[in-house]
Amino acid sequence: MLASRPVVHPLEVAPPADPVEQPNGVLMKDLPGMPGTPGGLGLRVVQLLFAAISLAVMSSTNDFASVSAFCYLVAAVILQGLWSLSLAIVDIYALMVKRCLRNRRAVCLFALGDGITAIITFAAACASAGITVLINNDLNICSENHCAAFESSTAMAFMCWFAIAPSFLLNFYSVASS
Repeated sequence: MLASRPVVHPLEVAPPADPVEQPNGVLMKDLPGMPGTPGGLGLRVVQLLFAAISLAVMSSTNDFASVSAFCYLVAAVILQGLWSLSLAIVDIYALMVKRCLRNRRAVCLFALGDGITAIITFAAACASAGITVLINNDLNICSENHCAAFESSTAMAFMCWFAIAPSFLLNFYSVASS
């Protein structure tokens, strides 16, 4: 057998007794947090949760649209939420049918998508943090704005980025090691 698992139906196959008989390029151990594992699903759910909280808090204010950095943050967390939701669905499917997600092209796509959304989310969070510092500390017009909501939404965007970093690193490791 030249695959780590059967193509059509999942079967429990005993590993070969001799490690020399194992095919090259097959990673036989799932690391926690990799796609198709319960840890990977947990990371996706946490990413989705933080992105949804950030979006909800920022959109609850009526004047976020007047600042382009806040609009960028809303767009970034929407993209992050959609990406995390779609990969959570893929992880749920893989767990339900007991399949691994070690297809090189799929893992490359996951790593690329995680990298892009991580960069966008981090940039949006940094831009929003800069504006909240400007409003609060430099201009001292926090009483006229929703500073607490802006700061909370920015903090949730950073937490979302902290949750996507392990996903990206594990996917990138999986691509590099195969």
